[in-house]
Amino acid sequence: MENLKAIAGKVWEHMKKDHSGNWGMDIDKWDWVPGVGVIALLEHGEKTDEAEVRSYLLEWVNRNRNQAAPEPVINAVAPYAIFPGLYKRTGEEWLKEEAARVAKWIVEKAPRTREQAFEHTVTENANFPEQVWADTVFMAVLFLARTATLIGDKAYAEEAQRQVLLHLRLLEDAETGVLFHGWNCAAGDHMSAARWTRANAWIAVGVPMIVKEIEQFMPIEAELRERYQRLMDGLVGFQQPDGLWSTVLDRPDYYMEVSGSAGIACGLWLAAESGLLPDEEKYAVAARKALHAILSHIDDRGEVGGVSSGTPVMESIEAYNAIPIHPTLYGQGLTLMLLSEAIRRGETGDE
Repeated sequence: MENLKAIAGKVWEHMKKDHSGNWGMDIDKWDWVPGVGVIALLEHGEKTDEAEVRSYLLEWVNRNRNQAAPEPVINAVAPYAIFPGLYKRTGEEWLKEEAARVAKWIVEKAPRTREQAFEHTVTENANFPEQVWADTVFMAVLFLARTATLIGDKAYAEEAQRQVLLHLRLLEDAETGVLFHGWNCAAGDHMSAARWTRANAWIAVGVPMIVKEIEQFMPIEAELRERYQRLMDGLVGFQQPDGLWSTVLDRPDYYMEVSGSAGIACGLWLAAESGLLPDEEKYAVAARKALHAILSHIDDRGEVGGVSSGTPVMESIEAYNAIPIHPTLYGQGLTLMLLSEAIRRGETGDE
């Protein structure tokens, strides 16, 4: 087997190829799909100290920023999450100014539900009034936390922690500790009540990244720690024998899904590192087992297979198993984040 750094190199090289017209793989857009991709590329560049990756990201921003709407939607905030990191490396003032502008919009103008959680808004021609989705934590709250650090704004850090707590409270399944995909504030229910794996992954990996930014401003609330640990313990319990998680956690008869599995595994390592999880071997064992399984889904071109397409809150649990599988930048990205953390930790890819 190739070493992990070589595999990660293939994954990111495949991401920056010309995939024009391919919704899942076209990186030259300004939305959540390429947003997850560039967030992952920045993580890879930082953890492996690859200047080439950071140079590519600055070129990417300059090439694509004209596509960003003056007032974004929550899902399209994702690409801005790389602005604080790029500013720290380049000192280009417009990156800092734009991050501050978008953070101000989020806090002051972004639509909220009656519980004051950010409403999940998208660029597609679709509206989800009064709906809270797990995706928002990674797509927008991560950016807000990073910008709080960038400009030294405690109020933004407090809002980031508040949003994490709101999402954990509203989405938690009290029986298992894991999360439902969404919550409808108006109806007071979890809609189809699917314990969708990638929804759990967005929060599993996003929360330790957010905590890393905001803990300098304030203590992390005990409730956040407790709910997050219940989530991760629940997720470990749903890991399948092959090391992956099925696309709906409690339906092992459904197909195994790689992007969600990568996000959960990366989250396990990051959370243990940040102190959100106790230093217990069961978390490291689960992460290594997932990494080993995921490597078999990366082909010689660096393309990650086994990734489900974009998935709104579906009308039934059964509908999740019918979501088609094809390569996407978020599949590449979550896998690259896992590989990068494994490289940083000196892992080999063996169980």
